[in-house]
Order: sequence, then C-alpha cells, then structure tokens
Amino acid sequence: MASFVLVSFVVCGLFASSALTAPTPLVIWHGMGDSCCNPISMGSIKSMVEEQVKDIYVRSLEIGSNIIEDTENGFLMNVNKQVTMVCDKLAKDTKLANGYNAIGFSQGGQFLRAVAQRCPNPPMLNLISVGGQHQGVYGFPHCPGDNSTLCDYVRKLLNLGAYNSYVQSFLVQAEYWHDPLNEEEYKKASVFLGDINQESMVNQTYKTNMMKLKKFVMVKFTEDTMVEPRESEWFGFYKPGSSTELQDLRNTTLYTEDRLGLKEMDSQGKLVFLSSDTDHLQFSKEWFIKNLIPYIKE
Repeated sequence: MASFVLVSFVVCGLFASSALTAPTPLVIWHGMGDSCCNPISMGSIKSMVEEQVKDIYVRSLEIGSNIIEDTENGFLMNVNKQVTMVCDKLAKDTKLANGYNAIGFSQGGQFLRAVAQRCPNPPMLNLISVGGQHQGVYGFPHCPGDNSTLCDYVRKLLNLGAYNSYVQSFLVQAEYWHDPLNEEEYKKASVFLGDINQESMVNQTYKTNMMKLKKFVMVKFTEDTMVEPRESEWFGFYKPGSSTELQDLRNTTLYTEDRLGLKEMDSQGKLVFLSSDTDHLQFSKEWFIKNLIPYIKE
C-alpha cells in the first residue's frame, strides 16, 4: 500500500511539474489577403514556432468557416464583428485559460491589440505586432496575394469615401483609414481604429487592459512599400494637418496624454521596438527566430 501511494505521488508530481513547465500557448492572426492555414505563410510560421518551442499549442485564427471565407473576411467583414468572434473563440478554448501570447501580421496586429483591450479573459501576456498599422494608413498602394479584383474594389470604395457610414460598416481597410488632413471626421466616423485609439473619449477599461500586457512588441519594416506611412508600425503617424511631416509615438497626443497607457508602459520597459530592413512582412527564418521567438517563449 505504501509503495502504491509513493508511486501515485511521484506520478502526480510529474504531471503537475509538466503542467507548470508547459510553454505558453500562441495565437496567430494573419494579415490582409492571407488565411489562417496558407502553407507558405501562416502555416509555415506555425510549423516554425512548433519546431522552436517544444510542445507549444499554436492556434492560427480562421475568420469564417473555410479558407476562402477567411481570406474574404480580411477585406469585407466589419472588424468589430471579427474581434467579437475571436474573443468568443479564445474564451471557449480551454488550452488558453491560463493565458497566451499573440502575434499579429500586418492588420492582424491592430486587430489583436483590440482583443487585448476589449477581452482580458483569457489573458493575453505578450503581444507581437509584425507590420501592424496602429495609427492606421493613409494610402493603399497594393495588397498581397492573388486578390487583384478585391483590391480594385477596396480602392473604389475608399475613393467613394472611407468615412461614409456604409463603407465603415463592412470595409476592413476603411475602418483603419486615418486621414491626417481631416482629423475631426476621422475621430467622429472611424468605427474601429478611432475607438481603440481613444480618439474621442478615454475608455478606462481599454487602458487598464492594455497595461496588463507584459510586453508589446512592434516590428517596423524600414523598406515597407505597402504601409503608408510605415511609421504607423511603431505607432507613429503624420502630424495632424499634414500628409508629409511625420511624428513618432512619443510626440503624439495619444502618448503625451497617456490615453492608452503607452507612456506608462514605456517607462516600465514594456514597449519593444524592432525593425527589419526589408519590405512588408519580408523577413528570414533566422531573423524571426532571433528576434521574436524569445517573446513567444516567455
């Protein structure tokens, strides 16, 4: 009997130790024109992370019921609906109950930030934004993949009026369109970016939840030809009233008034600014492993 109790104790102890040392799960949100499981993009990232972090649970988000819907919804599904859908998925995923790290590619970066601000359970621990446009974009030069028809449609709607209520209701790229020459209209009409960036009012819950992050890692591509301006990837943007003069995060009202908690997070060493001297989302496996895997392992 004593031997059985001892063996049971040792076995239970091993299981407990294994649970305690299990790697933090990772959630991935892809960018525009991509899907959760594309083998040459998100599928490759998932495999690389699993190769580098033994036994990690990786969930690559699918927005819709299949890959086609997932890709189309990156253009034509209201971002707030997408965020609500993702929050529900994460809350129901028992493997994430104790917390998870998150990595968003391109627009997936600001979408996951919205998840951090709006949905603290389960808790997001580290947020890695790879080319995310946190102050939005003011230009749409081209988009990735084989989506020329969709891209042309997006351009026409943006030209029609990015802040038109109909366009704002469903066009993803309009929902993070930021016109520095028309700041008041942007603040009033932007249904997504204007909200999560606290443009018209300070939602204390957003700020509190954002500051719970251990690290907010932002990657800027210094040769980016897709994101205008590329400074948005480090939370910078054009100065209000100018479409040429730029300002970095620390000179924005969002930071100086600490409307989102970024100033305090900065003072605590929670903001991490990384760069890649390449075009949008063009990084090597070696760069990813060296620069991002450490935050995924935390």
